Amino acid sequence: MNLEEKTLSETYHFKGRIINLRVDDVELSDGSKSIREIIEHPGGVCVAALTTDGRLPFVRQFRYPYKEIVTELPAGKLEKGEDPLDAVRRELAEEVGAEGKNWRGMGKLYPSPGYCGEIIHLYACDIDIEGDSHPDEGEFLEVEYISLEDAVKMVLSNQLPDSKTQTLILKLWMEKSGKTSG
Repeated sequence: MNLEEKTLSETYHFKGRIINLRVDDVELSDGSKSIREIIEHPGGVCVAALTTDGRLPFVRQFRYPYKEIVTELPAGKLEKGEDPLDAVRRELAEEVGAEGKNWRGMGKLYPSPGYCGEIIHLYACDIDIEGDSHPDEGEFLEVEYISLEDAVKMVLSNQLPDSKTQTLILKLWMEKSGKTSG
């Protein structure tokens, strides 16, 4: 069965600093027509950076769409043309003040594939050097360290609702438990 859809036209309704919104006319695999509302996003990165004593740095920050403080792993937006590994190293240094070693890719995440083209690149590393955070202008956050075991419990009890954080914590837990198939 052919599942692909053909783009007939793209119309931009908003072009912003971070996202663009467009509406596409498409032809479905059966020949019928439909529309797709798409948010274009440059993508992002997220890192689980483990200390020698098994703790992960988290950042707590106010997330305006939810009107609440959210606890997340360090993460950020890709700049145009930026390599994801360079971006995640930058974000770890800015948000936590740390440098990592033994970097490894942990896959990618499509946060909401029904309407958003964002791809979040997931990484893990071991913290090599700890320092002070230096967030971007207008970015206010608190750094908190939580053990990997406690972070898993927090995911399972819905205390960490952020999808990239949940995914990366569980992937790291599986890796550390020796339960990954490589």
